Amino acid sequence: MKKIDLIKVGNNVKMGQQCPDIEPNITEDCMFYEDGVLVGFYIKKMPKKMIDLADLANKELRSKNVPKTKMLRKHNDGWDDEKQQWRYKNQVAQYSAILGSIPPKAHLRRNYLTRSSIHQIPSAKTFVQAMLLLAKESEELIKEIFPEQFEKQMKLFEKVPKEWRFGRLFTSSISNYNISAPFHRDAGNIVGAVNVIITKKMNATGGNLHVPDYNATMDSANNSILVYPAWKNIHGVTPIHATKEGGYRNSLVFYPLKAFVVK
Repeated sequence: MKKIDLIKVGNNVKMGQQCPDIEPNITEDCMFYEDGVLVGFYIKKMPKKMIDLADLANKELRSKNVPKTKMLRKHNDGWDDEKQQWRYKNQVAQYSAILGSIPPKAHLRRNYLTRSSIHQIPSAKTFVQAMLLLAKESEELIKEIFPEQFEKQMKLFEKVPKEWRFGRLFTSSISNYNISAPFHRDAGNIVGAVNVIITKKMNATGGNLHVPDYNATMDSANNSILVYPAWKNIHGVTPIHATKEGGYRNSLVFYPLKAFVVK
């Protein structure tokens, strides 16, 4: 795999800003190093077993079998002088589904740890199983390519009770369908751990992860996998553009939350 040194550059990106359209400059299999230390990796095409599981999870998520939090995104097509209003086109379905453990959320009046209710939905069983198996295969890939991180994360998870785990290295999972996240940092993640981002994509462009600290933009190619410490830097997702009706980008993400670490 190609070695890429992540070198910090100046930027004026602020949390909450929308990420603009940026072409990816990381488009091939590579390992990321910062100050000579391996911190993550990117593979443009996963092993076949992982592709098959991601295909199944993606299919189930897009079906009626899985309950989802839904939104609607519109593309701004410019200002209409006659009507004195913005024109919109191509309304695109946006939704997400969370699995595994969910931290307390005071603004929702939920001040306790809980598990995703999707686990209790009979029709979502195949989706849950596919995502669990995909998490486990991701862990095996990390163990093979980045064994130091695998051992480190296993050690970090010694303080995470088994009932709050999603696999061995994660507490939670989220599937984001056509969602371009604004610039943020995963401050709720366990420091020292990594996230996994798997992409399913069809008839769409964009949806690339941009890390302004390094001016690095990872290609969200179909069937790609990115392993990266999302707690470390501000990052955002470039806009997603359907090139045909029904086009989409879906990210299947596994992550470790520090809310479930027993102190």
